[in-house]
Amino acid sequence: MDKWKNDQSRYLAINATDENWGMVVTTIGCQFILPQGEYPSSHHPEQYNLKPQTGRVLNEYQLVYITQGSGYFSSQSCKKRKIYGGTMILLFPGEWHNYYPDKDTGWDEYWVGFRGSYMDQQVERGFFSKKEPLHQIRLSATVVGLYEDILKLAVQEKSGYQQIISGIVMHILGAVYYKEKNNSFSNVDVIDKINQARIIIKQTLEESLNPEDLATQLGLGYSWFRRVFKEYTGVSPVQYQLQQKMIQAKEYLNDPSSTIASIAYRLGFETVGQFSTFFRKREGVSPTKFREMLRLPENIEKE
Repeated sequence: MDKWKNDQSRYLAINATDENWGMVVTTIGCQFILPQGEYPSSHHPEQYNLKPQTGRVLNEYQLVYITQGSGYFSSQSCKKRKIYGGTMILLFPGEWHNYYPDKDTGWDEYWVGFRGSYMDQQVERGFFSKKEPLHQIRLSATVVGLYEDILKLAVQEKSGYQQIISGIVMHILGAVYYKEKNNSFSNVDVIDKINQARIIIKQTLEESLNPEDLATQLGLGYSWFRRVFKEYTGVSPVQYQLQQKMIQAKEYLNDPSSTIASIAYRLGFETVGQFSTFFRKREGVSPTKFREMLRLPENIEKE
């Protein structure tokens, strides 16, 4: 990245309304460390001050994005590692950590600090882990732009700014998860096979294609196909097929001319009862009730 910017940092005020939102942003900033440069390059409040000789512990999460250069990272749950531009570091509250640039290269660094129940839940659900704090997302101008957007909004401090910048942090978290998941699938042929499988499943919903036959059609062994498909999509081929049937069922139910019996038959269910059980289990209501919910109230006219 071109060093046309100066180091910037903001530490933000938070009120009770902000806390109730589910996530608050505590700090945002960037610093550009030249080779042989001092690190950190500017003064920070004591609770944030990072001393490479000793490391630190924070009471919040931080996303630290290294966009250029190289350096080192270690934490209570992660042994010391060399890191390079394109690495996103996720810091956890109460977790000792340390990081600093290589003297020979320096680095460009963006950070944002945050806390709240939203992120706590994502960690509890396994989306992020202290054992894997380093995320290789490569250099992304879009992600850098998100940090810059937070910084601009934080400087202005307009009413409600905490809500919008916390939303941007959620965007960054989603981008990290998305980019790392997709970067792990570098085999284009495998991705093509999975995409081909998804297309075939969508096109054959009324034929109830057997997943084993689908694997054979693609020239793949079923066990391998099922494992890779689930790794990439998050669900097995069977579950993906059922998801698509559910989507199609809702479209059919929106058509008053289609009876529930005909919908069940078209989607390969043996009986209306089987279809109703399938639908209720996933939607929480019966097909009949769902269709009623789609109808406009009598006092509302269609345009």
